[in-house]
Amino acid sequence: MPRFYLTTAIDYANGDPHMGHAFEKVGADCIARYRRLRGDDVWFLIGMDEHGQKVAQTAAGRSLTPQALADEVAEIFARTWQDLHISHDQFIRTTSRPHHEGVRDLIEKIFARNPDDFYEHSYTGRYCVGCEAFKTGADIVDGRCALHPTRVLEEVEERNWFFRLSKYQGFLERLLATRPEFIQPEIRRNEILGLLRQGLEDVSASRSRVAWGVPFPKPISTGEVQTTYVWFDALPNYWTAGRFPGSRATWPAQLHIIGKDITRFHCVIWPAMLEAAGEPLPDQVWAHGFIYYGGDRFSKSAGVQLDLREAMARHGPDALRYFLLREVGFSNDGNFTWERFDERYTSELADGLGNLASRSLAMLEKYRAGRVPADARPTSLDEAGRVSLGRYTAAMDTLDLRGGAEAAWELVTAANQYIVQVAPWSLAKQGREAELDQALGALARCLLRLAVVVSPFMPGKAAELWGHLGQDGVVSDAWAQATAPDGVGAATRKPEGMFPKPPHPNP
Repeated sequence: MPRFYLTTAIDYANGDPHMGHAFEKVGADCIARYRRLRGDDVWFLIGMDEHGQKVAQTAAGRSLTPQALADEVAEIFARTWQDLHISHDQFIRTTSRPHHEGVRDLIEKIFARNPDDFYEHSYTGRYCVGCEAFKTGADIVDGRCALHPTRVLEEVEERNWFFRLSKYQGFLERLLATRPEFIQPEIRRNEILGLLRQGLEDVSASRSRVAWGVPFPKPISTGEVQTTYVWFDALPNYWTAGRFPGSRATWPAQLHIIGKDITRFHCVIWPAMLEAAGEPLPDQVWAHGFIYYGGDRFSKSAGVQLDLREAMARHGPDALRYFLLREVGFSNDGNFTWERFDERYTSELADGLGNLASRSLAMLEKYRAGRVPADARPTSLDEAGRVSLGRYTAAMDTLDLRGGAEAAWELVTAANQYIVQVAPWSLAKQGREAELDQALGALARCLLRLAVVVSPFMPGKAAELWGHLGQDGVVSDAWAQATAPDGVGAATRKPEGMFPKPPHPNP
């Protein structure tokens, strides 16, 4: 059984989850569920980044300790992901002891293997607390961080431990030349290549006067014990996850899922750290685009927010999952609007899959007492299903989640057209029982196939459909029913409003 260790970026513990967080988790969860369907031994890691100046400042503003804030926010995030059907295997928190020990061990490995890679340096720069990063050049627009325009950049002057990132310029260039698949999609790889052409500068690895974090393993020459810079604390979570009791997170990871705004950290600094420590690199980093609302990126600091709970409640969590991956995809930027959400829900879920399931299972109930006929003669719908599955697997294997959803819904459309063309009610009226058996059997097979392939996108609704088709076990273990569906003799029942149409107006 192939091993597939999958991670997402860990979320800052300074506010509630928003649509941008949900977009990343839903996409990664869809990938994890698909890999499980295909028989992989998946370990899916998500979690919280609970250290750093941003968390400490937010906690102080609420008269809380940083740990109290982190505990509160972690609980909210964990509950939200449960309600959104995120099937993670591990929820890591950077405040935990195994992570602290792992961060120190990784830094010590770098000291032992490349003792000159860390050195002391006095530095003056402009720091964005929102990014937890120093900003220069194009990162600054009108004196503000381009990603956090409402935050004032802080002038920082410190003497810190620095990491000799410039030493790894050639290593990174060779990596991207020999392993072009390491950073995907290609547009993100090209962005990193452009960054490398500008030349790399060394980066701070510790911070002074920031107490909330992992103590850096070695003091500077004055004897001051500093705090590990938050990115040198956060990035190793993928590597430290295997230290937790019960974890099967075996390094290296097969896939890091991140946003396009943090590629520099994951595709430059993180590989250099691993190389310095003598550790293997992850197989691939996938950097998805941003999701926007009315043309603006979701951001607490910029005031662009949408109540995630409201979006989940509008048509249910499965519908939101489907919309994000079908409408936005998982490569480029995309937009969320209530109007488009309602349109997709009505046309593709209520009038598409929901209508198909209702009509097909109602006819099985009416004409065959809810039993799938034994007639397994292939039909044009079976061929459409075979073609759709081929397109689906090709898309999902390359993380083209929108393409996977499109392939599945081509089959939904083909099946609804098949019902119109074959007209089972006319076959029943004319007494053409053999042809009716063939048509109803084809529809049952099609629904079985659809239940399987839509399960990574809509696990709750797929399980519901699976039950209506009279199937035992769980749909997540049923890939064979996608490749060679066979529901002969199953006792089916008509679903009652899988995708009801609510009568509310657009906000």
